[in-house]
Amino acid sequence: MSATEHISVCVCTFRRPDLLKYLLQEVERQETDGLFTFSVVVVDNDGAESAKAVVQEFAHQSRRAVVYSVEPTQNIAMARNMAVTNAVGQYIAFIDDDEFPSPRWLVTLFRTCKEYGVDGVLGPVHPHFDQTPPEWVVKGKFYDRSTYPTGLVIDWRKGRTGNVLLSTTLFSGQEKPFSPAHRTGEDQEFFGRMIEAGHVFIWCDEAAAYEVVPPLRWKRRFILKRTLFRGALSRLDRDFGVWHVIKSLVAVPAYTAVLPLSFLIGQHKVMVYLEKLFYHVGRLLAVIRIDPLRVPYVTE
Repeated sequence: MSATEHISVCVCTFRRPDLLKYLLQEVERQETDGLFTFSVVVVDNDGAESAKAVVQEFAHQSRRAVVYSVEPTQNIAMARNMAVTNAVGQYIAFIDDDEFPSPRWLVTLFRTCKEYGVDGVLGPVHPHFDQTPPEWVVKGKFYDRSTYPTGLVIDWRKGRTGNVLLSTTLFSGQEKPFSPAHRTGEDQEFFGRMIEAGHVFIWCDEAAAYEVVPPLRWKRRFILKRTLFRGALSRLDRDFGVWHVIKSLVAVPAYTAVLPLSFLIGQHKVMVYLEKLFYHVGRLLAVIRIDPLRVPYVTE
């Protein structure tokens, strides 16, 4: 493996300066085993440049090259596209601004990509609580994500950009690799196209990152708004069709009927069924062209 290869670690951020600061500190500490060099690209998706001071301070202290740019239009796909434009080297690593990596995150992704000879590698994102959350949050597993054995070839549904290393050859000749029409799910849409074109992506369960789950996200209101948002945007899924509408039409009355019984089990089960209900309500509202939230991101 050549020590001359380079990775651009890309972060798209929106009004999370404290979390961004911690993430950048952990990125700075990444081990490389002398196999590659890396730099940092931050795209501020806030026209007010709320991340600028944090990035400038980091750049002043860092041993890495740091690029800061602003995408004023609140659209995650457009922010990701700007990150790709500013990236250099043979690989791009994406990590979200509310996450932080384990010390060997980047080198583990890199080694796995080389070992399997694939176009990209995805890793798990585990929840991290700075404070002890309510029991119902933990029991409901609202922030647990699926994990898979290392080496598993993923399908488009598992594709995401919260913890991933990608070969820059994937972006050659693409002006807008991530579709701005998608306010979320733009990563799944991207992976779907790439897989159809014959590219291969695998899972690496050892390349862990952690999602910070602050008290704000323990609120029922936040969880349900986020779920309503995801339901509405599911209409943009690659395989969306009449069957999904029928499924939601059946699911809404079914989950509504089950809700009273869930109170006998516990708060976590009430929220589990409410989350499922809100997802399908969001989808049906989107089908009839009603935007339930009218925001580009759910932040509170």
